[in-house]
Amino acid sequence: MSKLDQLIREGKINKVKPSKKKLILNIIYYFSGTILSLIFIFPLLYMVATSTKTEEAFASSLGTIKMFLLDFSSIGTWFNNYSVIFGDYGVWKYALNSLIYALIVIILNVLINGLAGYVLAKFNFPGKKFFNFIIIFLIVVPVETSIIPLYSIVKQLLGLTGKLSVLAVILPSSISIFNIFLFRQFFVSIPTEYEEAARIDGLNNLQIFFKIILPLSKPIVATVSVFCFIGVWNDYLWPTMVLPYAGEGEWPLYPIQAALTSILSIPGITNGQVMAALVVTSLPIFIIYIVAQKYIVKGFGTAGLKM
Repeated sequence: MSKLDQLIREGKINKVKPSKKKLILNIIYYFSGTILSLIFIFPLLYMVATSTKTEEAFASSLGTIKMFLLDFSSIGTWFNNYSVIFGDYGVWKYALNSLIYALIVIILNVLINGLAGYVLAKFNFPGKKFFNFIIIFLIVVPVETSIIPLYSIVKQLLGLTGKLSVLAVILPSSISIFNIFLFRQFFVSIPTEYEEAARIDGLNNLQIFFKIILPLSKPIVATVSVFCFIGVWNDYLWPTMVLPYAGEGEWPLYPIQAALTSILSIPGITNGQVMAALVVTSLPIFIIYIVAQKYIVKGFGTAGLKM
């Protein structure tokens, strides 16, 4: 028995009972949350369950609750659809491309946007307010408006064609106005005493950034990393515009979403194989978000403290 329960039993403190109004509100809150959770979960259950079924099992389960359940009578065939999309369609190559692109983009984002946010947060220079205004302004500008000018720059001005088209995927994704804003907001909340102590120890600005600021900024680094990963992993339009088709026997340069679109148009592909491909494209995002969830919440909470 806890000390609180003992004091309540002895009558030294009174146990406060929730009011009837609060009890009703709690019931409505949890009931609504349960309904919304089911609305979001059922499509995921359907996707995972279908990815393990043969076309005959899928057809027989339509219109019943079995649509959302695994077929335990055929456990040995659960991964047949996955073996087809990985073996016959080579989806693992496109997934590896996306992972490599995402890793490079995350590193460049943290370095470039982190340094930009550090300068805007901790240094005073002419035009600082103007640059802060430009960042806020550009955040609300739709990305689609810059696709055509950006395509002209990477193809005609920089000449990123052929194998160099990989740089056309990586470089534009390495700079994000929104990520600069997040870094800037988080760095403003870091006390200047840390920097002053580091300068007394003889560190320069770059050393302060890498040895003091970044280690204190794990929440925002995790947040930006997750956003970068999701952006690169889900990117379809831009890579298909700048990347060339792979020739016979060549390694494909397209990311996973481009492969998914191609797979969906293959004649004779089954519903189970389609859902298996969707599971493969969705699973990494779930894993990344679950692992970094607490850092994302903390990062957003801290980034909004000051303006």
